[in-house]
Amino acid sequence: MAASVPVLIVDFGSQYTQLIARRIRENRVYCEIVSCTTPTEQILARQPRAIVLSGGPSSVYAEDAPPFDPALLELGLPTLGICYGVQLMAHRGGGRVARAARREYGPAEVKVERPVGVFAPFAAGESLQVWMSHGDRIEAMPEGFVPIGSSANTPFCAVACVERKIYGFQFHPEVYHTPRGHEMLRAFLFDVAGLTPDWTPGQFVDQAMASIQQRVGATGTVICGLSGGVDSSVAAALVHRAIGSRLHCIFVDNGLLRHNEADEVLRLFRGRMDITVHHVNAAARFLDELKGIVDPEQKRKIIGRVFIEVFEAEARRIDNARYLVQGTLYPDVIESVSFKGPSAVIKSHHNVGGLPEKMHLALVEPLRELFKDEVREVGAQMGLPHDILWRHPFPGPGLAIRCLGEVTEPRLDVLRKADTIVQEEIRTSGLQSSLWQAFAVLLPVRSVGVMGDERTYDECVAIRAVQSSDGMTADWARLPHDLLATLSTRIINEVKGVNRVVYDISSKPPATIEWE
Repeated sequence: MAASVPVLIVDFGSQYTQLIARRIRENRVYCEIVSCTTPTEQILARQPRAIVLSGGPSSVYAEDAPPFDPALLELGLPTLGICYGVQLMAHRGGGRVARAARREYGPAEVKVERPVGVFAPFAAGESLQVWMSHGDRIEAMPEGFVPIGSSANTPFCAVACVERKIYGFQFHPEVYHTPRGHEMLRAFLFDVAGLTPDWTPGQFVDQAMASIQQRVGATGTVICGLSGGVDSSVAAALVHRAIGSRLHCIFVDNGLLRHNEADEVLRLFRGRMDITVHHVNAAARFLDELKGIVDPEQKRKIIGRVFIEVFEAEARRIDNARYLVQGTLYPDVIESVSFKGPSAVIKSHHNVGGLPEKMHLALVEPLRELFKDEVREVGAQMGLPHDILWRHPFPGPGLAIRCLGEVTEPRLDVLRKADTIVQEEIRTSGLQSSLWQAFAVLLPVRSVGVMGDERTYDECVAIRAVQSSDGMTADWARLPHDLLATLSTRIINEVKGVNRVVYDISSKPPATIEWE
């Protein structure tokens, strides 16, 4: 990426660290994330013009607190601390941080005490809705700091050392649930740090192509695990543009795809994009391995293992295959990798671990630093078809993690039919582009019903529809009642084996988007 990085985010293990990066990049400012274990000299080598200290699950006064070099606070750079980050600044600066009498998790109101710096967009006395997630709080501030915002439970909710351009929030301005958080971050980037919004998708394409060409060189074949989703499609397009016909895509049909999906993928990539695609139908093998398995994490691991084995076998048939392309994104990384780790592992992702080591191929991940809507922007910059770029995300393990309980062909058939109805009605309603995802989930729950004056004892389908900008946080979509009624009626009438439909109204967090 860029030789000089305008903003470096020091990660202390927050689930929202990549979301901070996402919010900064929304403002066309390039940033990168570094671990809190990164030596200060390496940070300085990246020539940052501003520093952000992330949140994290630890207590700053705990013996096993993540390491931190206090020299970072003496660099004279504009600095923003968020949650754990502001507590760390207070603790290291001679203030006092202690366990709060009442923990705060959820919405809160912050009163603007001083409209300076990060609070410059607001008026004194203005009340702002924010999102809290902390058990500790600042009890006494270090010398030179003043409170600029307070809440009922946290008197030092926002603090500043204006002269040194150091600011801190106890709440999270980066999350969806802090509606005006983007204004606070913009004030930090442009008013406090004096940065310029000059990072664009076009810039990324040029940098990514140069990086791919440098990494793979002028010889050797590159293979790509193609799913037909946005991520692998854009990754394949980037690599294809960089090295041309030396790219060979492998499409593994695991039997866990949606209706007609395999045919659509092959038609799009072989026909419209003129990319070489090797199609492997391994449905029988995947379903055989999944017999009797109900634990979701075990499903993911089995699917990941079999995918590797099938993919590796096909890759061996391709001459001189030396590199593997994956469409890994930031959200994949943050939910799968921990630094000790400070970020808790939520669930495994079969596309972000193990493949290079087991396949003896060097890894190429051109999208690893991007979020979903950035990927779409990059794809649009390269002229990819709209129907590829705006496909809803589909999990690597496919319908296996939307078919709760045992995965069998009859249950998958029920789920595919229900999901096809969801996709049809969402498109017909004109809501496709406003939703992050919409899909059906088959539940291993049977209930009594009456159909045609006869008693039924069939399974239940849950409909999940969410709105999000990046998948890191999401809110359940308020679908029109008439649409929900149509979905319920069609699924119950047209899908044999289902007599009940429910709608999922949980947000992320605390839930995840997928059910497993």
